[in-house]
Amino acid sequence: PELQGLIGGYLARAQGEPSAVADAVRDHYKPVGQGDDVSTAPVTVAVALADKLDSILSFFGIDEKPTGSKDPFALRRAAIGVIRLILENQIRCELYQVLDHGLASTAKSIPAAKSEMQQTGEATIAISEILTMPLRRSFDSPLALEINQRSIDVLTFVIERLKVQQREASVRHDVIDAVFVLAGADDLVRLLARVAALQAFVEGPDGANLLAGYKRAANILRKESWPPAQGIEQTGEEDPLAEVEDPILARAIAEQALGAALPADAPEAEHALVAALDEAEPRARAALEAEAFGEAMAALASLRAPIDAFFEAVTVNDADSALRKRRLNLLARFRDAVHGVADFSKIEG
Repeated sequence: PELQGLIGGYLARAQGEPSAVADAVRDHYKPVGQGDDVSTAPVTVAVALADKLDSILSFFGIDEKPTGSKDPFALRRAAIGVIRLILENQIRCELYQVLDHGLASTAKSIPAAKSEMQQTGEATIAISEILTMPLRRSFDSPLALEINQRSIDVLTFVIERLKVQQREASVRHDVIDAVFVLAGADDLVRLLARVAALQAFVEGPDGANLLAGYKRAANILRKESWPPAQGIEQTGEEDPLAEVEDPILARAIAEQALGAALPADAPEAEHALVAALDEAEPRARAALEAEAFGEAMAALASLRAPIDAFFEAVTVNDADSALRKRRLNLLARFRDAVHGVADFSKIEG
């Protein structure tokens, strides 16, 4: 590839192509190995990404995926090249959308496409329609479903390569999993920034203790088959508040359902946990929106002492059904607050 690139670049320059184009022809196959430099020239980076993604998508499109130790078309190497190009150039993109559109543009290479494209009437779907489909929607067309699934397969393949690559930098695979399951985690630059902050947190004393409290809460909720409360309890009748438009009233209902509204005589540990959640939840949301992931972890750290005190002071499965329900709802709110930052159920230990 290096010789081909050199010759191609020389010919491109000789026929009068701009230097950026000639350089892209020369270097588009890089990086091949871990020792290769990664180009920072915009045209070269764009062509290199297009070349590598096209190879991966094309072979996945005809079900020629790597299996075990066999990778005859060097797709794992191509995926590592994609990762390095994105990370070392700090390219911000939703990789799923890139893959989805890339597969849509070459849909005729997908086995399911041939028969469908020969059909007439409502079942036929145009490539232009696929290209404008919203991200992660439900698809009615078998072709669109096929494209969607293959995009997910390729994204998963790339993330698995990312785990292998990051292992050498002592990045934990379970921490990557805890972030990858969240919406928007296909921006690799954002993903690894969040992973770094989460790993530093869970390996410190605050994170380790919070993880223990989280797992205890999650185990109780799982054992009790207790889902997160969503509004007031249903009785079989149509919920008269299901379509409440008043935001203040809707928020009050949600807070009460999640255990935010407590009677004055509730134990101090319950009040302390609610107060901590009231402060930590908006703090964490704002930090995540600003991509200040260390601040988001600091917001979670503030829940460590209150959740420990809660478990010390109260009996969750109280004989009083009202107390039991209130405390389970409070634990559900705590669990959901943690899940807003990362899925701690994926973290080992």
